[in-house]
Amino acid sequence: MAASTKFGVLARNFSTSSSSQQLVKAPVQVFGLYGRYASALYSAASKQKSLDKVEKELKDFQATIAKDTRLGEFISNPTLKRSLKKDAISSVAKKLNMSSVTGNFLELLAENGRLSKLDVVTNHFLTMMAAFRGEVTCEITSAKALDAATLKEVTAALSGFLQKGQTLNVSTKVDPSIVGGLVVSIGDRYIDMSLSSKIDRFTTLLKQPV
Repeated sequence: MAASTKFGVLARNFSTSSSSQQLVKAPVQVFGLYGRYASALYSAASKQKSLDKVEKELKDFQATIAKDTRLGEFISNPTLKRSLKKDAISSVAKKLNMSSVTGNFLELLAENGRLSKLDVVTNHFLTMMAAFRGEVTCEITSAKALDAATLKEVTAALSGFLQKGQTLNVSTKVDPSIVGGLVVSIGDRYIDMSLSSKIDRFTTLLKQPV
């Protein structure tokens, strides 16, 4: 079965409504296998008018996993049978009083052997929800922590990418390996202004025959 058909079936199986047989388009495109999982979840939650509820449930579940070491190890353990994980997740979902959309989706991840990638799928879904609210997620990576004045200046410059009605949701990350400069991920754009990248390009040029 083709990937697009597979995920269309996936989303329809979450919804009890027979009025719409098409995926609800997410406000921002997320690529890759887990992006398609997140898109299917967004579609199902949208049809059930439970986007906010599903978002909260996923965040709460992430927090639960972070606190419960045994649960985290259980989810990430690749040697456990899928059927065992599915039954356990079903039990946890009922205990946490999750909606059928979230519960069924977690069971599907377990059944497909993708439960260990729950964080990846959840973060994609949160990106979609941010876009749904008009927020544009932006991660700024620098070699050392940015001071307040520099961060304010960079944020002001990045605001030029926004459309009317959008707001910027900025997070920062320190990665000494980039040496200097910045790497910026804003929406579906990726801007590499790092010194390490410039050095790599310069080194490649030097290795080319004259």
